[in-house]
Amino acid sequence: MKTFDHAGKVIAVTGGSRGIGEAVVRRLCSEGAHVFATFNSQPERAERISQEITETGGTITFHQVNVSDEESVKRFVEAIVVQAGRIDGLVNNAGMTKDGLIMRMSAKDWQDVIDTNLTGVFYACKAVARPMMSQRSGRIVNIGSIVGLGGNAGQVNYSSSKAGIVGLTRSLARELASRNVFVNCVAPGFVETDMTDKLTDQQKASFFGNIPMKRAARPDEIASVVSFFISQESSYITGQVLNVDGGLAM
Repeated sequence: MKTFDHAGKVIAVTGGSRGIGEAVVRRLCSEGAHVFATFNSQPERAERISQEITETGGTITFHQVNVSDEESVKRFVEAIVVQAGRIDGLVNNAGMTKDGLIMRMSAKDWQDVIDTNLTGVFYACKAVARPMMSQRSGRIVNIGSIVGLGGNAGQVNYSSSKAGIVGLTRSLARELASRNVFVNCVAPGFVETDMTDKLTDQQKASFFGNIPMKRAARPDEIASVVSFFISQESSYITGQVLNVDGGLAM
């Protein structure tokens, strides 16, 4: 497995206590980064992950953060800069689903998903932009989804939030490139996580039938791409959306 050198880097990861976020946290810590990760509930999960990473020589600090609350996000980023003196990377991973056909989708289900998945990314990017621009270096990786590119019935809120991340990524990449801050998006397909476990068997069968590789991704396969975008090896890449989907979106 290709690994990248993140020794000495300070990286924030939202939604770092489960699924893709947990895999990203473990990967970056194993490659030498000091990771500051957020969780919103179930502090025992964050504590267990933190203990396991620390026991293997990694450095991890968890904060309870509501990414849909701008002040909560600002305090998180400010705490990182105060403690570590800088912030080299941000991985916007926190997300949620509230699926349903549009005729049955409440305004609250729409807004909750938009607030967490899209507005939360805006808050985090805004919070890290100033310190990254001041230090003239930084990497931002936003976790999107292929349904943000192609849509998915029963997920108009989720698909819209992930489509918005594409526009945010590309616009912010244009704003920050001159300061050596690069912004990219990873768009996973079907991934084995707690979130996708909520899909029905019929939905899962539909997904697998259309995936050329005929399987779901493992969270660590997404984490490896995130690590690449954080690394020096991606030093001439910005504003890109990379599908990690087993060929689904071809």
